[in-house]
Amino acid sequence: MASLIDLRRRMGSVKNIQQITKAMKMVAAARLRRAQDKILGTRPYALELRKVIHNLAALSAGEDAHPLLRSRPEKRVLLVVVTGDKGLCGSFNSSVLRRADQTLARLGSSERELELLLLGKRGADYYARRTWPIRKSHRSLFTEVKYQAAAEIADDARRAFLEGEYDAVDIVYNQFVSVLQQKLTVERVLPVTADPADSAGIAARTASDYLYEPSPEEMLDSLLPRFVTFQFYRVLLESQAAEHGARMTAMDAATKNASELIDRLTLTYNRSRQAAITTELIEVVSGANALQG
Repeated sequence: MASLIDLRRRMGSVKNIQQITKAMKMVAAARLRRAQDKILGTRPYALELRKVIHNLAALSAGEDAHPLLRSRPEKRVLLVVVTGDKGLCGSFNSSVLRRADQTLARLGSSERELELLLLGKRGADYYARRTWPIRKSHRSLFTEVKYQAAAEIADDARRAFLEGEYDAVDIVYNQFVSVLQQKLTVERVLPVTADPADSAGIAARTASDYLYEPSPEEMLDSLLPRFVTFQFYRVLLESQAAEHGARMTAMDAATKNASELIDRLTLTYNRSRQAAITTELIEVVSGANALQG
């Protein structure tokens, strides 16, 4: 059994850790509020922009309306893996890396050439120790998610797709659902594809008589690069909000676990202290009786 001094030291250590986890929970909650406002404001714009693009494509020539819409045999695939820059957020990073490994194994079994684009320090560190070819690694993206950084990443991926370096660009990330829930998502970024849920609405709108100025082809040429950039920006915001939510949940659970551990240690300490006092009293009484005898 641990001594009373060891128990006091351990209780003090757990209390210090509890203060840290409680502070980290409060910081994550404040950052989550800001990130949540950003992503909730971003989603409607992304949805409407997707609808406009596919409406224009349907009025033009479908996939042939623009190279960014054109599907081709997937011989080379770029997989974008979005993780966080820090840990202490539960299974947030490990779940993304696990799904990325599964996707790589599935695509690799079909004899496709694969490369990785890594967004986030955790993913970059993980795949630096493995054999998959890496196109680029971006670290410290999530200190402050900026549109300019997303635009540079999107421009590089879009240019590589148009030049034929890749036939498809997929992205693996955690989508923010709520404070307590993140949805692990694998999404096709290039070529730009229609959301099946919007197909019926797009087909109905194409039957209407619209006049476009400039032409649908010119509008597609202007909107598609912007849409791809905004998709990368939205994914970074989704991942950032999901990370803060996961960290807030993990730190809340850690704080509760620390409280339970402190209670158990306090109980053990009190029992040990009482046992020591009882032993001392027995020794004093025994000694007194021996002197009287």
